[in-house]
Amino acid sequence: MQTQNITRVVLWMTGTLLSFSAMAVSIRLVSNKLTVFEVLLVRSFGALVILFALLAIRPSLWPQMKTKRLPMHFFRSATHFAGQYCWALSLTLLPFAMVFALEFTLPAWALLLSIFVLGEKLTKGRVIVIVMGLIGCLVILRPGIQAFQPAALLVLACSFFYAVFNVYTKKMTATETTFGIVFWMNLLQFPLGLAGSDPLFVLRLEPWQFLPLACIGIAGLFAHYCIANAFRYGDASVVVPLDFLRVPLIAVVGWMFFGESVDALVFIGAGIILAGILWNLRAEAKGGAQNVSLPEDEGLPEPRK
Repeated sequence: MQTQNITRVVLWMTGTLLSFSAMAVSIRLVSNKLTVFEVLLVRSFGALVILFALLAIRPSLWPQMKTKRLPMHFFRSATHFAGQYCWALSLTLLPFAMVFALEFTLPAWALLLSIFVLGEKLTKGRVIVIVMGLIGCLVILRPGIQAFQPAALLVLACSFFYAVFNVYTKKMTATETTFGIVFWMNLLQFPLGLAGSDPLFVLRLEPWQFLPLACIGIAGLFAHYCIANAFRYGDASVVVPLDFLRVPLIAVVGWMFFGESVDALVFIGAGIILAGILWNLRAEAKGGAQNVSLPEDEGLPEPRK
């Protein structure tokens, strides 16, 4: 990969990490009033409001919604909805750091899927970042010292669904625009959330909870806009391991907002994770893997090559 593209990947993934962290906090703040289906409905509805507003302001975006891969959009959206359900539910049952750490079985799945689905190369740097990321997560979780929690199985299922979703996101960037990918995902997930929701759920909310509710919709949309752009500039096996940084970030967020305990092992694990990421980025910058040139979107407010 070119150094310029690696920089773009890192910047877009920074936006993804911050957005997912904001969304996790917001979900926890409304979880006492809303079901998981209602949270996911709000996420899709908020994103669609923003997307339709953009279409009204910029009619030139309408052609970017055209697609010849509607079945793949359906498959990708259903897979992501299942992953979201497991993730949102686990956030109400487990500490933030545990949820986000267990999610990082995801890169191992993504690495295997990217080889078979996308034909990407398995390089030394990519293997190292996966191994060190998993070791860092084990240091944070300390399995065997803490009692097993059955809710952790939800996170493992979520990781597999997200791995499939991420790999097919990368596959779709070859022919689909970023706007189209995000639009179809939210449009197809909206009826899924609506099917399991109470139409009058907003009446159960306290006035202050409308702010985190709005954050769920905005942060959810921005997270996927960022990650779609990250996949546009980098291989799935490069982009996904950067998500390891969510573990130390969310551990600090959980400590600041909800009083969840944070100890030295969280930061030791974070150091191991970061070392693996830096190793892989250095290897990619030296030409450890070839990057596929992808077509650019026209008319989208995103970085230009």
